[in-house]
Amino acid sequence: MESLGARPSIAILGAGIGGLAIAIGLIKRGVPVTIYEAAGQFSAVGAGIGFGPNSLNAIDLIDRRFREEYNKAKTPNEKAEFEHSVFDALYAEEGFGEKRGWTRGLVGAPYFTRSSAHRQDLLNIMASFIPRDTVKFGKRAQSIEQRENKAIITFQDGDVVAVDAVIGCDGVKGISRQAVLGDIAPEQVAPVYSGMYIYRGIVPMDKAKELLGTHAGDAKWFMAQGKGLVIYPISKGKEENFVYFISNKKSWTDGDAAVPCTKEEMEADLEGFDPRLLKLLDHAKPLRWPTWHHPKTLTYYNGRICLLGDVAHASSPHQAAGAGQGLEDAAVLCHLLALIKSPDQLETAFKVYDAIRRPRAQKVVLTSYDAGLLYMWQDEKIGDDMDKILENANQRLHWIWLHDLKTDIKKAESEFARLCQL
Repeated sequence: MESLGARPSIAILGAGIGGLAIAIGLIKRGVPVTIYEAAGQFSAVGAGIGFGPNSLNAIDLIDRRFREEYNKAKTPNEKAEFEHSVFDALYAEEGFGEKRGWTRGLVGAPYFTRSSAHRQDLLNIMASFIPRDTVKFGKRAQSIEQRENKAIITFQDGDVVAVDAVIGCDGVKGISRQAVLGDIAPEQVAPVYSGMYIYRGIVPMDKAKELLGTHAGDAKWFMAQGKGLVIYPISKGKEENFVYFISNKKSWTDGDAAVPCTKEEMEADLEGFDPRLLKLLDHAKPLRWPTWHHPKTLTYYNGRICLLGDVAHASSPHQAAGAGQGLEDAAVLCHLLALIKSPDQLETAFKVYDAIRRPRAQKVVLTSYDAGLLYMWQDEKIGDDMDKILENANQRLHWIWLHDLKTDIKKAESEFARLCQL
């Protein structure tokens, strides 16, 4: 048995939202960690991010100071009538549906208050809670092995580190997934193309209002057959984030990264859109971004290696719930790891974490994919019936938003104590 009272050495792979969240929670509880990040600095992929009530609860349970700082940076919908709306569903066709008599399609709840942030602003807030010497930049992991109760990380620069545990937060294609699933479910290691690619960008809010008038400044979903556009405010209302979604059921054969394209190809993908929506393409990089998800994950841990965030349960973005699931992961896991008295309890903590988090997070992955079909008029039963889309949309998010994470944490702590006979 490993020595009682010895704090385990824990390595976190990845300094994105998930990696920083678990680091904040552990540091807050006196558990030392080291973060290894492949990039040369904190950097964000994508621009905007939105949080529902469950995500904000998770932030509170990780570290209240984190919530306080987020509240300073968050951006609400601009107009009071959209305060409790996650989005306003409109047609992408010319006139946004007004010719049909459609002027508004609110999706939300009285207890929901829309907020979003620029991802870089969020990372800056999170990084402020991390001691500078805790993060090692330019450290891209090449492999992870387990030997004699240690996890051995080999980096591309030749460095080798042995730790008691690795928390993989290295993204949808992270190597920690191979380390956990490679021997027991190799068919689940690689992410699955979700049948959709995106175009994205940011436009100054004054320009957005020049193009879209009163539709700018609040979250909107412009819908069409097999495609759509989401816009919402970020950067304290100074900018509008936008994402075009294009359904593409063919296999993606162009590699993992974004693929260059022409503006003409982008416009062709969006044929039938209101010309005002197409003008936003002037502010988009001519890149097609494939979207990936993990619809099946047998386990979130293997021995001393544990998965958190997108590397465990990457999802399509149509319920705006992916990042929030990573925050929930971090809230549960940081409470569990704070209970550990010796390194040989690590696997028990990971086992409890997996039992609590995996069923819910995987359900989010599957239902987010279904939401994408719904919002792009590809649901076989609902099709393009906007009234039915709105009815479905207004029911499908409550189980995500109203989840009782405090009870999850209490269950996790109780089960850990039972298994360790504390």
